[in-house]
Amino acid sequence: MPIYEYHCPACDKHFELLVRSSTVPACPQCGSTVLDKCVSAPQPPGKSAGIIKRARARAAAEGHMSNYSQAERSKLTS
Repeated sequence: MPIYEYHCPACDKHFELLVRSSTVPACPQCGSTVLDKCVSAPQPPGKSAGIIKRARARAAAEGHMSNYSQAERSKLTS
């Protein structure tokens, strides 16, 4: 079920709902079914393993080892 963002003009409330295609959304505050569907900002992309690996290697090259476990530190320094 997708999450949609709505605005209720009757009570001026903004809210999000999980909506099925057969469901008629209603305002949780006033119960109105006359709603405006809003455009939501997209979620930024997640961090891939490659991005994390490059960032950790760069940090290690600069001497920042705080993001590595003790076992990982010993592998890098030997």
